[in-house]
Amino acid sequence: MANTLLIQSSARTDGSVTRRLADMLAERLGGARVTRDLGEGVPFLTPTWVGSAFMPPDARDDGQTAALSASDGLIAELQAADTIVIGAPIYNFGVPAVLKAWMDQVARAGVTFRYTETGPEGLLKGKRVFIVTASGGVPVGSPADFATTHLRFFLGFLGITDVTTIAADGLNRNPEAAAKAEAEIEALAA
Repeated sequence: MANTLLIQSSARTDGSVTRRLADMLAERLGGARVTRDLGEGVPFLTPTWVGSAFMPPDARDDGQTAALSASDGLIAELQAADTIVIGAPIYNFGVPAVLKAWMDQVARAGVTFRYTETGPEGLLKGKRVFIVTASGGVPVGSPADFATTHLRFFLGFLGITDVTTIAADGLNRNPEAAAKAEAEIEALAA
């Protein structure tokens, strides 16, 4: 049975197309599911966090360990998941601030990636990710889409290369885009 991590990042709780589609996909995938609603808060990086992340765990004091506790929990969720569904609306051409904060928390040298003689190597290989996105006007894959391209690059940096994007883009001019995304979800989960 697959373990699915559903990450919701829309600031809207009611009426969010991204939330609805991401939840629909996670439900269709079945298996065990953990939901992480980033709207409930994700800490930003601090000087203590940065300093603590670059020291051996056994050298950290209680304050440094505490500074990394949220990061440790978010990374554990990511490591335990076989499939990750990321609900990522496009806000002002990019990802919501809470999703960027999550990205900062889970990108940890020596934990989710490492540096090698040939460059960085992602340590989260073998996972499958679905980016479920909606936008009012930005076409996914266009030069104005800094959200899905950023997420794909970031996930690849962590070693995750099996990434599928499901988009309900341009909803302000094409309300049927959500129905098209629903059909994609139905086809994927069949």
